[in-house]
Amino acid sequence: MKIEQIYTGCLAQGAYYIVSENEAVIIDPLRETKPYIDRLEKDGVKLKYIFETHFHADFVSGHVDLSKKTGAPIVYGPTANPDFDAIIAEDGQIFEIGKVKIKVLHTPGHTMESSTYLLIDEHGKETAIFSGDTLFLGDVGRPDLAQKAASMTQEELAGILYDSLQTKIMPLADDITVYPAHGAGSACGKNMQKETVDTLGNQKRTNYALNQPNKESFIREVLDGLSAPPKYFGMNVALNKGGYEDFDTILKKGKQPLSSEEFEKVAEDSGALILDTRSAAEFHKGFVPNSINIGLQGDFAPWVGAMIVDVQQPLLLVSDVDSEEETITRLARVGFDNVIGYLNGGFETWKNAGKEVDHVNRITAESFAQQLNDNAKVIDVRNETEYAAEHVNEAYSRPLVEINEWANNLNNDEHFFLHCAGGYRSMIAASILNSRGIRNFTEVEGGFNKIKETGVPKSNFVCQSKTL
Repeated sequence: MKIEQIYTGCLAQGAYYIVSENEAVIIDPLRETKPYIDRLEKDGVKLKYIFETHFHADFVSGHVDLSKKTGAPIVYGPTANPDFDAIIAEDGQIFEIGKVKIKVLHTPGHTMESSTYLLIDEHGKETAIFSGDTLFLGDVGRPDLAQKAASMTQEELAGILYDSLQTKIMPLADDITVYPAHGAGSACGKNMQKETVDTLGNQKRTNYALNQPNKESFIREVLDGLSAPPKYFGMNVALNKGGYEDFDTILKKGKQPLSSEEFEKVAEDSGALILDTRSAAEFHKGFVPNSINIGLQGDFAPWVGAMIVDVQQPLLLVSDVDSEEETITRLARVGFDNVIGYLNGGFETWKNAGKEVDHVNRITAESFAQQLNDNAKVIDVRNETEYAAEHVNEAYSRPLVEINEWANNLNNDEHFFLHCAGGYRSMIAASILNSRGIRNFTEVEGGFNKIKETGVPKSNFVCQSKTL
């Protein structure tokens, strides 16, 4: 028996590949299927089942494409109702793969179809659980995402999750290995550990959610401090439940090279959003006017989802040369399938054609320290917990995810400084503000990480006025 965790850092997502004898299963696959097909061919095994722990909200699974290409059926837990053919398993149902077995444990609460898959080895020993979003390391799945679909309150769903954990997970042996669907950085939980594998016994000892004295306490603690879910989550659920266009077709459609003249015309005619995926260090020096910068070398896909939201939005890409396919792939992972072309040769093509070029005013943290005075306005786009830990004295906390709300209150006649932790998020914010005609700002290179190294006064949490 072989168990392989296929972890994708930018999504903080774990897919699983299990082989026994000449048969294999894949649990919660990513959108692109080629890596899985390659593994199957290399191992000389047949894919017998594709297990889905639930209808994912934060990414689009590869289950539909993978089933079409391999003939393997898709398996969901009880109550699932996808718009495509699938096996809807019963609670306790056993599936055999080679000499091992997988037992379905229906564990609703995160969603109503959520299920945990218990692996039983060739000796009959319960060995591991693939817990999806039911149990994370250090946390449990948030119970607020399925309220509308389940016609329940988040409190009711949290209570159901408590019962699932107590009746299905806690009675299992301590030496069982826990393989969750997500790790630290995912928006599907609030308190996840950086590790991606652990024993159930250690989680019983250390996971706050598994150590509550009663259901009421569990509900209160699990719901406390939940941030609003990203707005694109519902669209991803719809794609996972209803099916989607073949990924190979998406890739072919997006890999359309455009000259600077063609790029400009398509942008004008289509209403496409220009997405520049270069680094902040390159973007600020020059970019196609009205471009939005979300760097590929970062938490790219989740930020695309959070900032653009509408998965149907047509996109034109400005990327580093030869990174176009990776960009299209990572967009498709979160359902953004409508890439209609890219600037052939990258930004240099645009610049060399003599086209209009825009810039972001960026300074070093040292220059920021020199220019800062009592009348300066500073906007910190980190999240609220980062701000609460430490921030520039008198800075305004304006999280990037809320930019559509706070940007409307900016006075473009008043200059402000803009920063995040390291420069990635502040350049996203800068590009969005710039595209909306808000230009009277200076972005700080290296963000708060570099500002801390200067003499700029810093303070603990102070709740600033909502007025900008």
